[in-house]
Amino acid sequence: MGRQIGVPGAVLAAVLLAAAAGCSGADAPGAGGAKPPATRTAQPPDSKPDSKPAGGDGLPGMVAAAVARTQLAALRVAPVGTMAGYSRDKFTHWAQQGNKCDTREVILERDGTGVSRDAECRAVSGTWKSLYDGVVVTDAAKMDIDHMVPLAEGWRSGAAGWDPAKRKAFANDLTNPQLLAVTAASNRSKGDQSPDLWQPPDKSSWCQYGRAWTTVKSTYGLTVTEPEKKMLTTMLDTCAS
Repeated sequence: MGRQIGVPGAVLAAVLLAAAAGCSGADAPGAGGAKPPATRTAQPPDSKPDSKPAGGDGLPGMVAAAVARTQLAALRVAPVGTMAGYSRDKFTHWAQQGNKCDTREVILERDGTGVSRDAECRAVSGTWKSLYDGVVVTDAAKMDIDHMVPLAEGWRSGAAGWDPAKRKAFANDLTNPQLLAVTAASNRSKGDQSPDLWQPPDKSSWCQYGRAWTTVKSTYGLTVTEPEKKMLTTMLDTCAS
C-alpha cells in the first residue's frame, strides 16, 4: 500500500473555494450548456470618398463647399496655355465599359430616371433633367454627355503634357464629377469655355458647377487663370455652407 500524503485543511479549503468561483463566473455555461454569444464591436463608418452622388448632388465624387474652397486656394494660377497640337482624338472616348455599354450610355443611365436600354445598350426611354438649364428631356438623342472641364480646357491647363492613358481616364472618368448628361443646347453653348466665360443659365446650379469644376481641376492637377478662379469663388459663394 502506497504512502499517503497529508493535505493541510487550509489548503484544501482554498482549492475548493477556487473551483466553486470558477463555475459561477461570467464564462460558465448557461442552462442550455452553451456560452452566451460574443458581443460584436461596431465597425467605424468607411471614411473613403464615395463615388456615388451625395445627397442633393447629381454627380459622383462631390465635396462640400468648404473643401472646394480649400482645393481652389491650392490650385496653381497660370495664364491660358496654348492649343498647339490639340485634338479631341488624343482623348480616347467614349471607352467601352462592358456589356456593350460605352461611357455615354453609362452616364445616361446614371443621370436619368426610368431608363430602358435596347440589346445594344442604347437608351431608348427615360427622363433626364439637365443641370445647366433645368430642362426636362425624355429623348436621349437630345442629351449630350458633357465634360465638366472640357477636353480643350484640360489641354491648355496641363493635359498637353499627359500620356494617352491619363487623357483617356480624364475623358471617361466615372468616379469624379467630370461627366454629366445635359441638354445638347446647353452643352454646345458652353463649348470649351471656362467659368469666367460661360456660366450655367440656371443659377441654382452654380454651387454644384463650381464645386465640380474645382474638384476635377484639383484631382488632375490642372491650372486656373485669375479670372477663372474669381468666378469659381463667386459660384462657391452661392452654396448654402
